[in-house]
Amino acid sequence: MGLAAFRSVPLADTASSVQQFISVFVGVYVLCILVYVLLSWVPVGASSALERARSFLHEVCEPYLRLFRRIVPQIGPLDLSPMVAVLVLVVGEQLVNQLIGEIL
Repeated sequence: MGLAAFRSVPLADTASSVQQFISVFVGVYVLCILVYVLLSWVPVGASSALERARSFLHEVCEPYLRLFRRIVPQIGPLDLSPMVAVLVLVVGEQLVNQLIGEIL
């Protein structure tokens, strides 16, 4: 797409596309966190496919969750950091999408 064609795209369409991308990205990441938490309940070594999925989700989710594990204390064996992380993601998505809507 050339520069002239890009200039003909209305800003409202661009803003809507960016907002939709952010919403889909956050939705997929929240789903990854949910599956990561559910897989933590499955015993290690259950199957090689589960171990590959667990390893992938660990690499994707753990750096973000670690930010919240430093702040949110565990209540016995219950780790509330994934819930707080998802809440921050959803609120951040809404704020960013609202800001994009106001700017563009």
